Amino acid sequence: DDPVYMDNQAHRDEYVLNEHGILYEGVHKHITSRPWHFGQFEDGILDICLKILDMGASYHHGSDRDHCWRNDPVHVSMVVNHMISSHTTNSIMKIPENNDYLKGTKPFSWNGSVPILQQWYNGRCRPVRYAYCGSLASVMCTVMRCLGIPSRVVTNFCFPCSIENPLGINEIFDCTGKNLCGKDKLWRYHCWNESWMARRDLNQCCGDWQCLDPTPLETGRGSACSGPTWVRSIREGELDLDYDGHHVFSRVNSNYVGWLSQNNAKKTKFFCDAWPCGQHLITKSVGSEQFEDITGTYKYELGSVKNKEAYYRAYRRIHPGYCNASNCHIERELSSLKNPFLSDSGVNMRLKMANCPMYGEDVQLHWLLENLRSENKNLKFNLCAQIITYSGCPMDQFWKDSVNVTLGPREVKKIPLCISYSQYGPYLCDHNIMKVVAVSDPECGEVLMVSRDIVVNRPPVIVKLLSQPRLKVPCTAEISFCNPLQEDMKNCVMTLEGCGLFKEPMTIDLGTLASNQQARTIVEFTPYRLGSHRLLANFGCHKF
Repeated sequence: DDPVYMDNQAHRDEYVLNEHGILYEGVHKHITSRPWHFGQFEDGILDICLKILDMGASYHHGSDRDHCWRNDPVHVSMVVNHMISSHTTNSIMKIPENNDYLKGTKPFSWNGSVPILQQWYNGRCRPVRYAYCGSLASVMCTVMRCLGIPSRVVTNFCFPCSIENPLGINEIFDCTGKNLCGKDKLWRYHCWNESWMARRDLNQCCGDWQCLDPTPLETGRGSACSGPTWVRSIREGELDLDYDGHHVFSRVNSNYVGWLSQNNAKKTKFFCDAWPCGQHLITKSVGSEQFEDITGTYKYELGSVKNKEAYYRAYRRIHPGYCNASNCHIERELSSLKNPFLSDSGVNMRLKMANCPMYGEDVQLHWLLENLRSENKNLKFNLCAQIITYSGCPMDQFWKDSVNVTLGPREVKKIPLCISYSQYGPYLCDHNIMKVVAVSDPECGEVLMVSRDIVVNRPPVIVKLLSQPRLKVPCTAEISFCNPLQEDMKNCVMTLEGCGLFKEPMTIDLGTLASNQQARTIVEFTPYRLGSHRLLANFGCHKF
């Protein structure tokens, strides 16, 4: 009879009892992962979660005198969602403005929820600086699991954030291929939370997943978090059924449009093969370290009849002017907004990785071109590389080149490209994503564009246990890290954390590491709780 009941024991173990999680990041063609400690059973966390409900009670109810709303998971989830990172003075975390986090902790340096919640509670409930979408969703997951509501963190790759057009995302480039900062942002990934509950307000008798996004995002009417939204209603395009349904639908179904901006302010659509937004949603698998693809829970297979029906249904609700329009009318409107395919120009192109670069290594690519026509093609291309934040903000353009390409009839050509570490290293910083773009010269006729998002992997930290862990018996571990760069790493710091192993994070100052120098540190800890525990080691320096 409980509205949050799950009848599968393995699912209960994963989504309520498991204190260890995995966050998925990167780009859709190169998914990276990092462990996260939820720590919902650590000492004091339940008291902190109840304090969150106390502080957030006035948000949804105005008064908390009778506490009657606390047996309703819908209301509880709305309060927690609002408290994670709303603009109130008592929200749990704050997102840095303009990627400036000098006055707080780097957003990507957190390993778990416990230090964040403890800092908020002990700091008189002032926002902890700083957060990003992954830490916000993970902290919310901790609070919900602590309160007994099954929850998980979901990552959506190619996540559009558009203020003007809910179902369209525009990226603008100049003739060199540089991504210009416009109103729309195409996030490389975005994390949110799903919680399991039966929605009595929707007359549901059985539990199902509900989408809750604690990251405040621009909606055209200011920024706000969203949810709970029934995931199945998103797949069916039934947007009037639930809270914020149109926002969630647009973020997994928007159409991408790439534009060339020329000196006279004229904009031209590229011939390009765009990756559809929201085509890859994943979460940690039950009882496994692998990810599970849950895209099918949010949308039917792309191009299927059910997918189109759901899209038309949602389109009429998002754009009231089309409420009586036929499917053909809507389809014509959508087709007119999209980029023409590369094949329509008679040329196919793609950028293929020749290596999987680690920090300090050169980036190697193969640029593949194919002439689909029976006549010669003479093209001039401008190429560039630019740092992109995970939230789609274009940063420094650090590499440019120009290439003349001649393709014979039906010819296939492979051109090697190399971006050296000396070129990208000074600019990468905490943002380990770069975008490589090739744009044809507009004077050659049709404007062609191909691009590739590239993740540069961080060097690994190796943890080796030197003794068998036993309850309340000191244990030792060796933590090692090697500087792979041809230069010194300064201000090196190692942060260690582990639920059931450390009462609070341990920070080790390593100073400066010379090129190819290996740092080895022996740490001692005493396990204070039975169970399966994970020791996390996070390395940081002046570079990242």
